[in-house]
Amino acid sequence: MLTHNELLRQECTRFLRPARLIALVTAALMVLALGLLYAFGNHASCAGTCPADPTGPDGTAVSDQFAFMHRDLGREGSITVRMTSMTGTITYPPPHHDQIVPGLVPWAKAGIIVKDGVGRGSSYAALMVTGEHGVRMQYDYGHDIAGSSVNGAAVSAGSPRWLRLTRAGDTVTGYESSDGERWVKVAAVKLAGLSETAQVGMFATSPGDLTLRPVGLGGSTEQVRFTQAAGSFDHIGLEGAAAGGSWRAETIGEMNNTDWEKRHKASGAVEEGGTITVTGVGDIGPAATTGGRPVEGMLTGLSLALLIVLVVAVRFAGGGSGSRRPLDGAPLTRAVLGARAVVVGAVTFVTGLLAVGIVVPVGVAVLKSNGVPVVGLSPLTGARVVVGVAAALALTAVLALALGALFKRRWPAVLVAVSAVVVPYAVSTVPLLSDGLAQWLLRVTPAAGFAVQQTLVEYPQVTAHYAPSAGYFPLPWWAGVAVLCAYAVAAMALALRRLPRSGERAGAPAAVPVGERA
Repeated sequence: MLTHNELLRQECTRFLRPARLIALVTAALMVLALGLLYAFGNHASCAGTCPADPTGPDGTAVSDQFAFMHRDLGREGSITVRMTSMTGTITYPPPHHDQIVPGLVPWAKAGIIVKDGVGRGSSYAALMVTGEHGVRMQYDYGHDIAGSSVNGAAVSAGSPRWLRLTRAGDTVTGYESSDGERWVKVAAVKLAGLSETAQVGMFATSPGDLTLRPVGLGGSTEQVRFTQAAGSFDHIGLEGAAAGGSWRAETIGEMNNTDWEKRHKASGAVEEGGTITVTGVGDIGPAATTGGRPVEGMLTGLSLALLIVLVVAVRFAGGGSGSRRPLDGAPLTRAVLGARAVVVGAVTFVTGLLAVGIVVPVGVAVLKSNGVPVVGLSPLTGARVVVGVAAALALTAVLALALGALFKRRWPAVLVAVSAVVVPYAVSTVPLLSDGLAQWLLRVTPAAGFAVQQTLVEYPQVTAHYAPSAGYFPLPWWAGVAVLCAYAVAAMALALRRLPRSGERAGAPAAVPVGERA
């Protein structure tokens, strides 16, 4: 009887044969070659390096583009305004994309804001009316608090919306009212390190209109069109402003470059008859998909590597044509299959770790050298992507090994493994299937485990195409890994149950102890 260590060494020797090593090296090279091809094939469309998105107080990429009419505000003070209208423009929306129409996109914003200077990415707190999401208080880009359900189209001179922000040191509190007398508190937030003198005033901004173009078998690709929003404010009351100061109109971020802004209505702020109208484009919030290329773009070769790994694992399980013996003649028992699971999982993990650990940092460096911005990520997230993808590859190899032990023939086992892992992953991460079907596949199949590669974050307050084809998995990375683990454990348990224990004859029933014989 072999000890566990001896059995592991024996199975490791059997696995590390030239054909299998060549196959795994090929899998690693697929990841490296296609990942670097992606990186070298992307170049900046700007003159020189494309400008990266600004970063917020926590270091993440943000959007910070809006029109601003502002003044200085000390450590104690407030701004109160009456908003009498919110209007907008949407260029060429569906269904025919043939005309420019009035209207507001759901996350168009107009309101009042306290901001730590006018630098992009600086800390802020804003109280606003939105196109279709009611009154909101948002701060420091990633935080969003709901107020009343009043939308921009419902605001008028006859039905105004009063807004108020007060500052007390680092704390900013937002209130809203329908009549300027009865006020409702929306939220109080703390902006750590807010400057002694902040900027306060009215703002307006409007993100692009996202529409989807059908492709493939129900899939879709994104199209974003120019929009603009304008808010009108009067009864402006300001306390705590610097003596002798005046209102200053400014655009934060790049504006007035489109034909619409040049020929029809420029973004900015104007004052007429005691009413200030602010017109702007852009957004204030998380960058979502506009923060550059995500690092998972370097993993385009993962589908081919998966295919190779699954075939190698199934063949290593043995079990040809009705027997329980691999080609080398060693009986396949529970102990042998367990040892083979350890070996195939460990070797696949190391292979994946080397391939992903090389292609991600090298690919990021190549993209940056080509002037292409890359989505920033923390060292912890980067380590999660590299180690997590390697672990997902190892788990799929163990799953395939178990399937190889369960089936009497190799090719049915390969077909099942590929259909359960490679096909769902490959067809869901390209714009081929409908978003709903792709999300369903990545929830219920073992391919869910590859959610571990996702670095993009879904934000409810940001309009984006949150679909697998755009880089968004339906499950959190840990939940996806849990689904893959469940499949691997279940398959291994079933395979082990059907195999004899060590010392029992393969294919024969286990011996019955003497005391239990009839």
